[in-house]
Amino acid sequence: MDDDPVLLEVKEGVAVLSLNLPDKHNVAGEAVDALFFRYLDLLRTDRDVRVVVWRGSGPSFSAGRDLGDLGTHRNDNGHLPTSDFEMLERTAWSTRLLAEFPVPIVCALKGWTLGTMLERALLCDIRVAGEGAKLALPGLDHGVIPDAAGVAKLVEIGGAALALDLALTGRRIDAAEALRLGLVSQVVPDEEVDEVVLDLARGLAARPPLAVRLVRESVQALVAAGVRGTLGRELVGQTMVLASHDYREHRLARAEDREPHYERR
Repeated sequence: MDDDPVLLEVKEGVAVLSLNLPDKHNVAGEAVDALFFRYLDLLRTDRDVRVVVWRGSGPSFSAGRDLGDLGTHRNDNGHLPTSDFEMLERTAWSTRLLAEFPVPIVCALKGWTLGTMLERALLCDIRVAGEGAKLALPGLDHGVIPDAAGVAKLVEIGGAALALDLALTGRRIDAAEALRLGLVSQVVPDEEVDEVVLDLARGLAARPPLAVRLVRESVQALVAAGVRGTLGRELVGQTMVLASHDYREHRLARAEDREPHYERR
């Protein structure tokens, strides 16, 4: 259905996954995540799919995770509340699915690409940005930490200094800086980003699939340990953050429009 929060189209070996909440800049709540990763899990075993394109409908790729979901999770029957730890475990499983996906994933980044969704895009094989793209990891602005292995990927791409810069400051970087830092492979006009990515995906789909798989496995073997190790630490760390006095104080201060009083606990 065209009004579903995630759309899937498969044609000639290329699967296109589109986040489909354009009026909300494709913010990713639990319903979006559930459908997106259900599709991705199905595609994982489809031998006719050789490349996945990941894009967003409307002006942005994604404004990030819907932080309003934190503390309000429900289990599979839709009634009993689940813990933030269980939600974060699902996030870790989703991250591993992206990091270990059996065929290339190419991302079309435009507009806002923020937080968890930027982290997930960094796990994909190739990223193309529109000229107006803005990228950031603003987790600390909301009292939380990155938890989808984005920091590990930033260290891999540009070293510890880059990871600390983006994760600690939350500053927005434009497409030109993202290209200079190696976060994206090319920058194109915003109106061309989807077609450029589709052309790139079609070219990859036409290449020998065994050779493509072996190249990717060679690269993944070099970096997998960093992603897996980071996920475990982030799962524990984010759970501690969400249960902390300082996180509660951060949210209360925002609601009351005052400066927070942190106590390091």
